[in-house]
This record gives sequence, structure tokens and C-alpha cells, in this order.
Amino acid sequence: MFGSAHPYFGNMTHTLALILAGGSGTRLQSLTRWHSKPAVPFGGKFRTIDFPLSNCINSGIRQISILTQYKSHSLNTHIQKGWSFLRPELGEFVELLPAQQRVKDSWYTGTADAVYQNLDIIDMVHPDYVLILAGDHIYKMNYALMIQHHIEIGADITVGCIEVPIAAAREFGVMSVDSSNWVQTFQEKPDQPATVPGKNDVSLASMGIYIFPKKLLETLLIEDAELTNSAHDFGKNIIPNAVGRLKVAAFPFSDSNTGNTAYWRDVGTIDSYFDANMDLLSVTPELNLYDQTWPIWTYQE
Repeated sequence: MFGSAHPYFGNMTHTLALILAGGSGTRLQSLTRWHSKPAVPFGGKFRTIDFPLSNCINSGIRQISILTQYKSHSLNTHIQKGWSFLRPELGEFVELLPAQQRVKDSWYTGTADAVYQNLDIIDMVHPDYVLILAGDHIYKMNYALMIQHHIEIGADITVGCIEVPIAAAREFGVMSVDSSNWVQTFQEKPDQPATVPGKNDVSLASMGIYIFPKKLLETLLIEDAELTNSAHDFGKNIIPNAVGRLKVAAFPFSDSNTGNTAYWRDVGTIDSYFDANMDLLSVTPELNLYDQTWPIWTYQE
């Protein structure tokens, strides 16, 4: 059962997970000279993409597409050798979707554009919901709980979020919410991040995790594609433009056992990558890689 409270929830609601794995990771310098960010090793034997992939499997989501672009050879090899154990005869898959110029003569120009250029492939799966994930974050999360919350409250869009120090918030999408966690404002990498009420040193940051009904996602992406002044990015355009005209909910990421903020790291810089690896050396690491109820799967030669 992989320790999930709702191990088959993703299948019951027919959720397709899209992992955005095309980032070049220039801030990681030599680590991404020959790899895309999601293919960078972590914790010895893992690749960073193993974390969202394992979260999907453990959450019961077994229809997963990975959107690739930059220096993807090592990532493709890792996925093909290590993530081919699903059952296609049961409708399960982990598939690679490279940039192919399917709808226009350009490569992916932003996170939203990457999904837009694959709308025809997404449509062939006929999902009810689409779960958008980043391929380069380190964390363990039950996505089924977030999907369940999205459905129960009747949200149009749900954004996974986490509290971060205000000094670090300038690197993320930052939101403000009301008492029911409905998003009131959303700014991507603001100069002056909004703080959490009662916590002047903390902001509520987007984790780059979004849930959309498939039909709504398609409508928003087609609208955005027609805007010449858009960066075609979820954090810069899609989510901010939806706030105020759609019901956008925030889903705070917390430890299901303690209720406290759970472990989540963006390893997009040398310093954050080093610190996250060093976190594993603690006597009792916040991120337990030996948790048999929520295993992190990988491939080793």
C-alpha cells in the first residue's frame, strides 16, 4: 500500500501527473554541465526526479508524463532503466515528452508553454485532473490528500505551498491567503514578499505544485498562448491571472504526523544543494530516506 492513506485515489479520479523536467539549472554551474536539473544526483544514489516520481507512485498516481528539453540524455536513460516497472496493460505509464515543436516552431518557452505544446497528448489520456509538478525539489508528499482537498472544497485550482523565511521568499512565488486558505494575491519572485499574518519573518511560498481540472487547464493555456506579452509560465502568468477570477486554493504542506511544516527543499543553487545533502547527515534527518512506508525509488547500475 506504500503507506498512503488513499493508495488508489489518483486512479479513481483519473489524475495525470505532469513533471516539468526541462530546466537548465544554470545556478548549479558544473553540476548541470551535462545534465538537466532533475537528473542531478542527490543523497548518493538518487536523482532529484526520483522524489516527485516516488511521491506519485506512493500516492497511487500511475499515469505520469515527464516533459524534458535541456541535456536530457542522462535523465532519459535513468527513466527508461529505472522507471519501466509499471503495467501499461492496466493503463499505467511513465512516459517522456521531449520538446518536439508540435504546435509551433519553437522549443518550450516557459512552464505553461511546455504543457500547452502537449495538450493533444494530454487529451488522449482523458484525465479528469492534471497534477503539475516540478522535477527538481526534494520532499516526500502524499498528493492524494491534496487532490482530495481540492475536490472537497470545490476549488478551480489548488496550489501547494509552504512557509519559508522571508529572506528566501524572493526566489519563489509568494501568496497571501484568507482565513480559509483561498489565495488573495500571488506574485512571482517579489522584491517585497508578503508575510504570513502574525509571522513577520515568514512568507507563504508556492512549491510549484498545481492541480487543475483538465478542461480548465486547457482553456487557460490556450488563452495564455495567444498573449504576446506573456512569459507563458505558471508562476508568472497562469496563477496570478487566475487569482480574483477563479477559486484558487492554497494547500499548506505539513507533516501528517505532527502537523508541523514538512521537509521541502528547492535545490536550485549550489548552496541549497549542498545544505540539503548535508541535512541527511543529521543524527535524525528530517528527510528519512529509509522510511519503508514511503520509499524513494531509484535506479542503480
